[in-house]
Amino acid sequence: MKVVPVILCGGSGTRLWPLSRSYLPKQFLPLISERTMLQETALRVKGIDNASAPIAIANEEHRFLAAEQLREISLPPHALLLEPAGRGTAAAAAAAALLLRAEDPESVMLLMPADHAISRMPQFHAALRSAVQLASQGSLVVFGVVPASPHTGYGYIRQGAPEGEAFVVERFVEKPNLETAKGFLASGGYFWNSGIFVFRADRYLSELQRHRPDIVSAVGAAMAKAQRDADFVRPDREAFLAVPEDSIDRAVMERTRDAVVVPAKFTWSDVGSWSALWALGAKDAVGNVSHGDVMARDSRGSYLRSEGRLIAAVGVEDLVIIETKDALLVSTKERADDVKLAVEELKRSRRTEHALHRQVYRPWGYYESIDTGERFQVKRLMIKPGSRLSLQLHRKRAEHWVVVSGEAKVTRGNEELILGPNQSTYIPPGTKHRLENPGSEPLFVIEVQSGDYFGEDDIERFADDYRRT
Repeated sequence: MKVVPVILCGGSGTRLWPLSRSYLPKQFLPLISERTMLQETALRVKGIDNASAPIAIANEEHRFLAAEQLREISLPPHALLLEPAGRGTAAAAAAAALLLRAEDPESVMLLMPADHAISRMPQFHAALRSAVQLASQGSLVVFGVVPASPHTGYGYIRQGAPEGEAFVVERFVEKPNLETAKGFLASGGYFWNSGIFVFRADRYLSELQRHRPDIVSAVGAAMAKAQRDADFVRPDREAFLAVPEDSIDRAVMERTRDAVVVPAKFTWSDVGSWSALWALGAKDAVGNVSHGDVMARDSRGSYLRSEGRLIAAVGVEDLVIIETKDALLVSTKERADDVKLAVEELKRSRRTEHALHRQVYRPWGYYESIDTGERFQVKRLMIKPGSRLSLQLHRKRAEHWVVVSGEAKVTRGNEELILGPNQSTYIPPGTKHRLENPGSEPLFVIEVQSGDYFGEDDIERFADDYRRT
């Protein structure tokens, strides 16, 4: 029986700001190893019998990030299913199940969020084999994690009668208050809800039809008009935006009579905050977890992460200090969950640091903001070999391009130019232009923009390899 990993790549990870931002959220970052969270998740089923290529479900804005990161680990996806907007895990799972039902209705889906950390792989694979066996018989399976503390940030599962190596689910419990969580821990028989599910595609759809037929109908309408472009599957935008929002837990698992929980004997974390990353990290003799250029003196129990500049921490305790090129976060570990409040304030203030890093990834490479001022902006561009920007023009700004290294092919109006290092060109406002890397090495260009407006909406595209509007 085929096992299809379905990886949920949504979410913005606001509690891991300033590293996680809406255009580059935590699932696309290397937080627990040299690989990104998405890559770690995709490789998790390696070695499982009958495991197929994954279906990744991502926001339209993140499609090239997901595709490139799977390409880097030589794991081409079965499909990249692109949501025009998030409508909850119930709808995402339904879209994947509809794709699979057309191919093999009894395919077993392993639904995994892309931002979880799991270790002790042999135990994970053993639990997965048990879950697949139960799912093949019609059960809807969730992994339950034995609570290590009275955590109030997780939902709980109360176990019922044993069923082989699993238990019938007696009930699901929403995130409890501290006293209730302590009671769960003391009484036993409760698991944290991992949010990782295993079920057959046809069984999930039949249960969703029984309990939330409106979701099945709306997702079915969107998928019936879906367009496929290579690995990308795009549900109809208007129809998908009409899908009711709900989670798998509320829509199906809390209502079905066929829910079972498999105890997780592997280690698990949802990596929801900086304090969670501190708990996962390798600690020094006094409990510090350090990444990057960090010097800690007389400091203990802290999470210190530098993305560039030196962090010198002297005499601090139980702090989170995160340095990026354009932001610095300092918080106590106890208040680490409240980082999302800073993100909300950034949004209210109409700043951009909640959404963008100085280095912004694009399908052709990336650009990095270097300097900005009145009537000018300076960026550094990296164009991957064989890639090119769209054919475009700007009404409100001119651009000067200086090649730093590599070879550039430039379209400027009706001209085509080949530029090498230290050569440059000027693009007047209103002139169609394109920048391309025909070489085998990355192309680096300094771009100086001059004018009175530099917004991304001052781009008219006439041709684009990546179907952007």
